[in-house]
Amino acid sequence: MAQAATPPTPTTQRGRAKESRRQALLSAAASLFAANGFNRVSLEDLGAAAGVSGPAVYRHFPGKQAVLADLLVTVSQELLDGGRQVVERTADPQAALRQLVEFQVDFALGKPDVIRVQDRDFTNLSEQDQLAVRTLQRSYVEVWVDVLAKVHPATDHAELRMRAHATFGLINSTPHSVRSHGRRMAAGVARPLLERMALAALTVPSA
Repeated sequence: MAQAATPPTPTTQRGRAKESRRQALLSAAASLFAANGFNRVSLEDLGAAAGVSGPAVYRHFPGKQAVLADLLVTVSQELLDGGRQVVERTADPQAALRQLVEFQVDFALGKPDVIRVQDRDFTNLSEQDQLAVRTLQRSYVEVWVDVLAKVHPATDHAELRMRAHATFGLINSTPHSVRSHGRRMAAGVARPLLERMALAALTVPSA
């Protein structure tokens, strides 16, 4: 799978039911892979979590690795598409930067399991799928760099890229940082703190 294209919206009841089961499998995969690791989850586990039999998974995916690929390639495409939409609808670079931060925080708080899977199981993807994810993610970084270049016009793009990566590291640490000794920080508390910290890192003047 070189890249996960967005499937057309099903128009029949049968098609909608099939897509619903596929999404249920992806959701189950995110939770199970995050909790147990890719190698410790079977197709039977995925099917049971999504309410279908193990063999029924093959109606939607050719195998477990394809489930992982669909999960990570698709979310990388969604981030790229969403980032581009933010920039297209916001002319002011400062406002665009704030909205990019909000968009990334929404992702981190809304899909922490996907972040855990990316961190731990990326190397279980085929080389082709690893390349697809990296290509999409590099393009997403460049969306941020283009906006940062307007906020810091005299700053080298290599530094702007470093700022973007550092910000992703800060925000995407959310699945770990919002938990402390089994206790979870409320999203309403975590969100504004993450947004302020990220914007501070992105807007601090260069030396």
